[in-house]
Amino acid sequence: MAQWRLMKRDRSLIVVLMAGLLLAGCGRNSGFLIRPVPLDQRLQESVILTDPGWRVTDKIAIIEVEGLLLNQSEKTLFGEGENPVSLFIERLDRAKADPNVKAIVVRINTPGGGVTASDIMYHRLVQFRLYKEVPVVAIIQDVGASGGYYIACGADTIMAHPTAVTGSIGVIVQLVSFGQLMENLGINAQAVTSGQFKSMGSPLKPLEKEDVDLVQGMVNDFHERFVEVVRTGRPKLSKEAVRTLADGRVYTGQQAKANGLVDDLGYMMDAIAEAKKRSGSPRVKVVMYHRPLGFTPNAYAATGLPTPQATQFNLINVSLPALLEISQPQFLYLWSGHTPRE
Repeated sequence: MAQWRLMKRDRSLIVVLMAGLLLAGCGRNSGFLIRPVPLDQRLQESVILTDPGWRVTDKIAIIEVEGLLLNQSEKTLFGEGENPVSLFIERLDRAKADPNVKAIVVRINTPGGGVTASDIMYHRLVQFRLYKEVPVVAIIQDVGASGGYYIACGADTIMAHPTAVTGSIGVIVQLVSFGQLMENLGINAQAVTSGQFKSMGSPLKPLEKEDVDLVQGMVNDFHERFVEVVRTGRPKLSKEAVRTLADGRVYTGQQAKANGLVDDLGYMMDAIAEAKKRSGSPRVKVVMYHRPLGFTPNAYAATGLPTPQATQFNLINVSLPALLEISQPQFLYLWSGHTPRE
């Protein structure tokens, strides 16, 4: 009898939970989809476009770079999402292992992110070019700034939408101090360290000139690396020209082309056409890689779910939860929405 009561209570709980879910999903044009989930979560290939004709085997793969670039898993409503660095490498490896892939298009829509995350993705793209020896075309859509542009410099050709925002060649690390506030509130935080600079950047102590000077030296080193990456990827620009452009400001697609930061303006189909021309393949099919539950209806499709966004000066578009998770100072190739004063 006790077992029956327990089972009855469990069934009642399930009914209540289902009713709650149904009420939550009873909005207009909404519903629930229940279907089996594949146990194999390796990337699958979707064919987006195919040239007419029989037996079209040559492929152009679209590799996406989207959102805030941090070397950690994204947080979603139902748990952890993808790690953008890992996903990028996984897609590149899938394209590298396919002998029918004759070119790739890297579709970029990101304000950048971590210095190391951006550098890893750039490095793997350069390695892909050296190993695979196929054309790589980068296309910047809405935003391809800072770390996004850093990655684009690993391509053979950089294109940008006419309305794209790119550039922001520079480094930022945000230091915050609550020391004065804590002192005003009568709160004393004392760190016991093994050296003078062990607590450098701690928000619990006032910012000191020596700390700022050390951080500035690191920022300068990372900035020099960025300048060198741009100079390598844009061989027609001198190092002096790159330094002039690398003051952190952003450029429209047209301005970027005029300054030599991109090769041409165009749309997604123009980038695919450029990749096809460079590959020498007369007929190709365009493919994208996604998880088994992903849906890729066309070349503009994103496989990830949208996340809450923060807008600053109506320009920046970054993932708010990921930024709020940054609890310690991080060196970022990230467009923060600030444009240097003339």
